[in-house]
Amino acid sequence: MDTRFDATTLTQALIRRPSVTPHDHGAIDVVAEALAALGFRCTPLTFQSPGKPAIRNLWAKIGDGSPHFCFAGHTDVVPTGPVERWTSAPFDAETRSGEVVGRGAVDMKGAIAAFIAACASFLNGGAPQRGSISLLITGDEEGEAVDGTVRVLDWMHEHGERPDFCVVGEPSSSAVLGDMIKIGRRGSLNGRLTVTGVEGHVAYPHLADNPIPALIAILSRLTARQFADSNAQFDATNLEVVSVDVGNPATNVIPREARANFNIRFNTNHSGASLSNWLQSEVETAMQGRRSKVQLDISISGEPFLTQAGPFSDLMVRAVREVTGRTPVLSTTGGTSDARFIARMCPVAEFGLVNQTMHKTDERVAVKDLEQLSTVYRRMLSLAFEGAA
Repeated sequence: MDTRFDATTLTQALIRRPSVTPHDHGAIDVVAEALAALGFRCTPLTFQSPGKPAIRNLWAKIGDGSPHFCFAGHTDVVPTGPVERWTSAPFDAETRSGEVVGRGAVDMKGAIAAFIAACASFLNGGAPQRGSISLLITGDEEGEAVDGTVRVLDWMHEHGERPDFCVVGEPSSSAVLGDMIKIGRRGSLNGRLTVTGVEGHVAYPHLADNPIPALIAILSRLTARQFADSNAQFDATNLEVVSVDVGNPATNVIPREARANFNIRFNTNHSGASLSNWLQSEVETAMQGRRSKVQLDISISGEPFLTQAGPFSDLMVRAVREVTGRTPVLSTTGGTSDARFIARMCPVAEFGLVNQTMHKTDERVAVKDLEQLSTVYRRMLSLAFEGAA
């Protein structure tokens, strides 16, 4: 194969673009240039919300009509953390002991490189005889996810682009490549509590109103609930308090404010709306008879989704099994991804590299896994466009 479309070479080229959200540093260009060389029609899409930095995205497509097979992924990465803890510079993409080391190697520049390598092998110099292949690439998955996939999906809707199915290249594999496919995810709700009282001297509490007891009462009610609601597809819902802050350096001052943040990961037994209503009720009950005031801010970053087992998941399982020799588990575990947005448009599932080093110091991917992943993606394309032959 042309070395321009080699999965390892492309992974290194992408890692060398330090695209920590929201900065792109040319990562989208690396993808667009490779796809354009394969004959894809590339449409750069830049979106910017008020007061936010501009986000670069890419929609690329070759062929027309159905079947329409879409690959989706993100070029942005999380920060490196202390650089001195890395055994090689995080954006040098050094290869050693059969592994490429660098931020984004697993999550998920390696998968994007494998997308391109698979397309190059499948297309073999020309467009598909029937149907179309597309890539939806965003630079905003690791950030607020406001001006990335969501905005591209709006653009697709306006321009009549609707895939028949989509594979997201998130690192879904747990221990070895091919052991797991994600066919759904729990939803995610973030809550922020701010309780406001009256500051004062601890020796004169009658002249003050301490907000901390009220905050404790609210959190006690919220954390007392045990969501024993697991089902055949999803783990139980869980609420976790992630921070409690008063910001009071003095030992003899009753503070004016107390704050807490929490997150709820919820399954299909709930919705963002139903949990919001429950939270409001619990907060109101906890605050009865108190002088302090409370503000509850809720943001829902995604509703739960599930792609039912069927022809699409069968295709993915068969491709993985034929290439790796493993039959992947169909799972809904883990965090959120942009698949939660794509699920509104078409069946979607996640399959990618082993996730053991993602977001860690010395993030790395085995070259053999990159090669095998591109072969799996290539087989998925074959099964989608050519049938079982």
